[in-house]
Amino acid sequence: MSNERVLICGVDEAGRGPLAGAVYAAAVILDPQHPIPGLADSKTLSEKKRDMLAIEIKQHALAWTIASCSAEEIDEINILQASLLAMKRAIDQLTIMPTQVLVDGLHCPGIAIPAQGIVKGDSKVQEIAAASILAKTARDHEMVEMHARYPQYDFAKHKGYPTAHHLRLLAEHGACEIHRRSYAPVKKVLGLV
Repeated sequence: MSNERVLICGVDEAGRGPLAGAVYAAAVILDPQHPIPGLADSKTLSEKKRDMLAIEIKQHALAWTIASCSAEEIDEINILQASLLAMKRAIDQLTIMPTQVLVDGLHCPGIAIPAQGIVKGDSKVQEIAAASILAKTARDHEMVEMHARYPQYDFAKHKGYPTAHHLRLLAEHGACEIHRRSYAPVKKVLGLV
């Protein structure tokens, strides 16, 4: 019997659907000695609850990291590959190497550690739920910062997602440098389709 401690790392991304901004990924190794009540898929939590849980995760996890791929990288390699690259970057930055990586969804990044994709993993696995919260809160905070830089797009409100409001502003102002040029609504505004 091995004495090796099993260290599970949960990984998830945030921001595949938006028309603007980076895609974020987080990797989290939770501490079994410090359970965090309330962990759930970030999409099911209020912004306030996500922000509170993000603080707890950062305080109590054995290790956590957040990484991203820019809009330019998304346009260059596509959103799936950019999501996987952001995940790989997050895993590579961990200060503790896990023995297993559990990823939300079907696809796993190319890493040397055994990895498994779990569909709806953010609602089934605490480590993935924690990663989903960190990725989502980091991305949302970036979009609030982008709002200050590009107030005409109201990024703080829609976080870059293709809402009717965002599409109206995109049509009115054109694309800015953080818009994803490979996405159809942005291509349309740029006259590329």
